[in-house]
Amino acid sequence: MKAQDIMITNVICVDMDERLPNVRHIMEKNGFHHLPVTEKGKLIGIISDRDLLRFISPFIDSASEQPRDLDTLNHAAHQIMTRQPISVKAETSIEEIVTWFKRVDISCLPVIDDKEQVIGIISWRDLVNHATFKT
Repeated sequence: MKAQDIMITNVICVDMDERLPNVRHIMEKNGFHHLPVTEKGKLIGIISDRDLLRFISPFIDSASEQPRDLDTLNHAAHQIMTRQPISVKAETSIEEIVTWFKRVDISCLPVIDDKEQVIGIISWRDLVNHATFKT
């Protein structure tokens, strides 16, 4: 079994200069936990929901919101993303993907082609769902 057999293929990516309000909106609207960041179509980073939680003030959209809280939204994707994310190719074995998840503290792997363009994404949830359907 290979990455291409279980990867999610309708991946939404954002440009490195995308502002955090839109990044947040895309993730919330689609229920995403990870969002690949690209520059000229090539994968350069990834933003997780945990990155947003760490960076954006928890007082946004609350009665306690202050101007300094809104300032946390005035950043671009490249300022909070994880740079040079670990990625795999479509032909990568599921065993190797599981090894990456166990070896490194990550919860998804972008799948890229030879031009480093995102063609899919695999999260640990995808692995669990696949294993559940197989049994």
